[in-house]
Amino acid sequence: MLKKEKKAKTPLSDEEQLLLFQQKLLAEEEMAKKKERLLSQFLKDKLAKEEHNSALNLNKINTQWRTVLREVKTRELLKDIEILSQTFERVVDCKDNVIKSLAKDLSEAEEQYARALRSHLHNVDQLLALQRRRLSLLEESYNLELEALTKEFETERKTIIDQHEKEIRYLQDIFMAMEQNYLDSEYESKLEFQSMWNDLKNVNLEEKHFLRLQLENIVEDLWRKFQDVLKNYTDATEDRKVAFETLQVKDEKSSKEIEVQMKKIQKLQDAITISKGKIMIHSRESEDENRYIRNDKELVLIQLRKLKAQRTRARAASQKNLVKLTLESNAALKALRKIVDKGEKILKLAEICRKFETEEEKVLPFYSSVLTPKEQEGIEENNLEELTEELAKVIGDYIGMENFWKRYNKVKLEQLSLQHRRAQLLDINGRLRGMLKQYLDGISVSDEVLSQLNPLFIVNHRSNLPQPSSTPTAHPGDKQHPTT
Repeated sequence: MLKKEKKAKTPLSDEEQLLLFQQKLLAEEEMAKKKERLLSQFLKDKLAKEEHNSALNLNKINTQWRTVLREVKTRELLKDIEILSQTFERVVDCKDNVIKSLAKDLSEAEEQYARALRSHLHNVDQLLALQRRRLSLLEESYNLELEALTKEFETERKTIIDQHEKEIRYLQDIFMAMEQNYLDSEYESKLEFQSMWNDLKNVNLEEKHFLRLQLENIVEDLWRKFQDVLKNYTDATEDRKVAFETLQVKDEKSSKEIEVQMKKIQKLQDAITISKGKIMIHSRESEDENRYIRNDKELVLIQLRKLKAQRTRARAASQKNLVKLTLESNAALKALRKIVDKGEKILKLAEICRKFETEEEKVLPFYSSVLTPKEQEGIEENNLEELTEELAKVIGDYIGMENFWKRYNKVKLEQLSLQHRRAQLLDINGRLRGMLKQYLDGISVSDEVLSQLNPLFIVNHRSNLPQPSSTPTAHPGDKQHPTT
């Protein structure tokens, strides 16, 4: 002991003090690391134990909750079974009554449909018969008008042909008269030619005699030749002379005949002038008659056009009515098909929705009103005061939809109640999740938990809560412990 005290009292050098201080620091760091490892191992073991305990507790809670839910569900099912047993017979009776009423309504609807179909077919037959009668009347009127027009055409054709023949005869008479005038002019030209020929002959004889007197000496020499030539000429023209004499005789006869014919022609011309006057008178009368006939024809044509216009208008109106009737019938058929399709769709949807109905809804599809009789009377009085005649008629048409609206309102109320219940359960679930998270955060250690404020987490007698602003004065003998 004395030796130790002597050694302790001996002063140490600076280097020895520095080495001693370093050894202390190393020992403290090793102790701190060892403490940290022990603490982390302890926390990990504690975390695993807590997780195991939490899983075990959660399973226990679930099993207990399932038992509670089973008990509640059994009580509800027992109540439902009692309700079903009490209302089954009544519902069966209601269903039988409903089936009977539906069968009766179906038979009535079939009768109404058959009656409507018969009335529709009867109306269609009447319309077709009326259309056929109208077409027959129009055809008869058309045939009568056609016969009248053909008769008028034939009469007018006959008159035109007669007038044409009269004009042809008149032109033939004119042609004959012109031919006669031509013959007369030819005869006059022939007479004029004959007179000119005689004059020229006389002139030639005179000249010949004059020349004979003047040129007797010359002619004497040539007389013989002339006589020879004359003899030859007479011999050659003897036949012609004979023919000329015969023609002259015929000419005299024809001249006499021409005079007779001229007298006849004069008489014929007088008759022609008389007949022309008569023809003029008759033509004036015929023109007046033709004018009257044309006026009558124009009036008949105007009436015919009017009748044709009326016929076309009536035909167009009937065609339009027929088209309108067909379009309306097609539209009605389409609307009825749409209604039938809509009804089938509604029935299919009802069958689909029927699968999702509860037993209570299947037994009691139409719930009774929850209002008291006084409240119901007050609501009806208010509705009667606010209703108008048109609205009352519309509501009367939709009285059959009352049960449908009851079921629809019931489903809507259940939907709203379920939504409200879901919101409540979500709120409760959120709160429970928060509480569970807070509990798990309090019993578990993680980076997220260490970064947040946790009053349960204390290391080295210190927590991670913020220290108050007034810091105490440190004493010289106190040591600061590092926090991890």
